[in-house]
Amino acid sequence: MTNSGGRVAGKVAIVTGAASGLGKCTAEMLAAEGARVVLTDINLAGAQAGAAGIGDGALALEQDVTDEARWQAVIAETVEAFGGLHILVNNAGIGTPGTVEETSFDDWRQVHAVDLDSVFLGCKYACRPMADSVRDTGMTGAIVNISSVAGIIAAANLAAYNSAKAAVRHLTKSVALHCARQGYNIRCNSIHPAFVDTPILNQVSGRHTTDDIKAKMARQLPLGHIGAPSDVGYAVLYLASEESRFMTGAELVIDGGVSAM
Repeated sequence: MTNSGGRVAGKVAIVTGAASGLGKCTAEMLAAEGARVVLTDINLAGAQAGAAGIGDGALALEQDVTDEARWQAVIAETVEAFGGLHILVNNAGIGTPGTVEETSFDDWRQVHAVDLDSVFLGCKYACRPMADSVRDTGMTGAIVNISSVAGIIAAANLAAYNSAKAAVRHLTKSVALHCARQGYNIRCNSIHPAFVDTPILNQVSGRHTTDDIKAKMARQLPLGHIGAPSDVGYAVLYLASEESRFMTGAELVIDGGVSAM
C-alpha cells in the first residue's frame, strides 16, 4: 500500500532484482513512502509475490537485465502503466568468486554482463523517459546504482566482481555528469554495501550454517555485525527522494566501517 504523503509520493520507480533480498526490501520501502513501484526480476513468480505483498501501485515484470530489448520494453511498459518514470534502482547482480587465474572467461563475461552491462542499459534507456517525466514538475529524477564495497576495496578472490562493481562506481559518475550537462534534472548516485543479511547467504554457506557465515562476516567489520536489507533500503530512499536533490555523482558506503580500515 502506498503512502500518498510519503517521501517519494507521486513518483514511479523501477527496481531490478526485486524478487528477494535488497531489491524486494527496497521496493517495499519505496512503496511505503508513496511511490508506485515496478518490481522486475528474471524470477517472475518472486517478483509477482513481492508486488502482491505491496498491493495497489505495484507491478511485476519479468526481466533479464542483460537483454537490451527487454530493458526498452520494461521502461515502455512502466510508462504505459503508471504514466512516467522518476526513479530507477539498478539492483540486480551476481557474485562469482575466483582469482584472476581461476576465473574463466565465461564467468568473467557473465559477471560483467549482469553487474555492469545491465546498469549501462538501465541508465541509457531510462534517461530520456525520466527527463520527460520530471520536466516542469519541480521534482528531480533519481538513478540509484547498487555497487558494493568491493567496488572500492579489492579482494584476491573476487577478480570479476571487483572489476564490475568498481566500474559501476565510475559509470555512475559519468551518467551523473551527462544528465547534469543535458539539463535533465536527473541525479545518479551509487551505494556500496558490505555484507548484508539476505537469502544469498544460504547459497554461499556450503557445509557451514548460515549463522556461522554471518558470524564470520561480522568479525571482519569494525561494527561487529552485518547489515540488514533495510540499511540499504533507507539509503536508496534518501537518494530517490528530494532530500538528496543536491547530491549527484557520489557514493554512499554502507559497510560497517570496513573501508575505513
